[in-house]
Amino acid sequence: MIVTGSSLCLPSPATVQELFSVARDASIIPDISLDPILTSFLSLDSSEALQHQYTFLERSLREEQWRTFSLSLTAHLGGSRVTYGGVGVIALALSMLFDVLAQQVNAQESNVGGPSTHSTQAQKIFGINMSSRIGWIIYSFLQQIPAIANNQEKIAETTELYDNLLKHELLDHFERMITKKRMSSESMQQWLTGSAVHLHMRIHQQVRLHSVPSGSAESLRLSYKTGLFRLVQSYTAYLRRNIHETEAGGSPGPQAEAASGRSQTTANTSSKIKVTCLGGKNSSESLDNVGPSILNDMLNDTTRHNSNESSDPFLPHATKESEGSTAGTAARKTVNNCNGDSRHEEGSRLGLLVVEPQRNVSHNVHHHPCESPAIEQALVTRIIAAQDLQRNRYFFLNSERVYRSLLRQKKDFAFNSL
Repeated sequence: MIVTGSSLCLPSPATVQELFSVARDASIIPDISLDPILTSFLSLDSSEALQHQYTFLERSLREEQWRTFSLSLTAHLGGSRVTYGGVGVIALALSMLFDVLAQQVNAQESNVGGPSTHSTQAQKIFGINMSSRIGWIIYSFLQQIPAIANNQEKIAETTELYDNLLKHELLDHFERMITKKRMSSESMQQWLTGSAVHLHMRIHQQVRLHSVPSGSAESLRLSYKTGLFRLVQSYTAYLRRNIHETEAGGSPGPQAEAASGRSQTTANTSSKIKVTCLGGKNSSESLDNVGPSILNDMLNDTTRHNSNESSDPFLPHATKESEGSTAGTAARKTVNNCNGDSRHEEGSRLGLLVVEPQRNVSHNVHHHPCESPAIEQALVTRIIAAQDLQRNRYFFLNSERVYRSLLRQKKDFAFNSL
């Protein structure tokens, strides 16, 4: 007889570790960490990071390729020096341009004499989809910056436009996650990435362009600090609601079936990891088609916010929608259907681990059925610990000394044009 008392029916650490390993190996552990590129180029080491990238390309490209790269770079920049190009968002924009030009040089050589197969539109930027509104704003801003960085009037005008677009989109995004139950790992990473870029856009405006009041960047940093604290709490609660586990040999419960979309695939039981059902919606639509309509929508939306902004939009306030929203139903409708082999050994049934909609894996980890709730809570703790949230917090909570050093960054970028 199995004792099912909540205090006695606890899984062993080895069981929790095995299930976490199954999820990790199946690539269903979410990652909401800031992209390392952002933390490098939006830091005190931005100038060194950009110079390192430039030097690496100079050494890795052949002489003819380097000549083509340099000529293209000079044409894009209109010269060999970029004002404030060694720091912050300008360095980030130049880094993105370096990557694009290097890829074009390599693609031209590989496609000589044959049809072009190189895709000019990347699907992601700093870990988030470029077809998302936040991703498109960031991409569109950064790809314009190198050519106008030396024109203070033009770059101030452009930065102000995209500052407003990103600010209002981040506010809407925050509201959707907090009050409309649109929380997800993807949404969290989009907000974090957008907030990081937006903060450094504001720093550039305040200390280098002098186009916003003094203290504007610090106010924004504190606002995002408050917002991040609330979102981490909400994200943890979201994982608690969505992580479900059924032991191998048992029957999936209704919660696990709903979270997985009743579509998990089983495979041959000779392997520990039986299936992965990953990812979000297919972002196959090109940026050329997405961009203009997004920009028009956001320009129209911007005027809607300007009349009644609070000083800190991320402080707690009354929700617009009750806790009993239909988000769970909406999430189930978006779950991918995975088609595959449903064979398994006679007399056995695979278990199911669901992390969040569209992230589930079948497994053959055996344990007592009553251990599943404790396993689910232990996995929440393990997954949160795997997010490296301290690095995300540090981005907005760095010391006064570090922040003042960021405000003093004003280094140009220069290279030897051919």
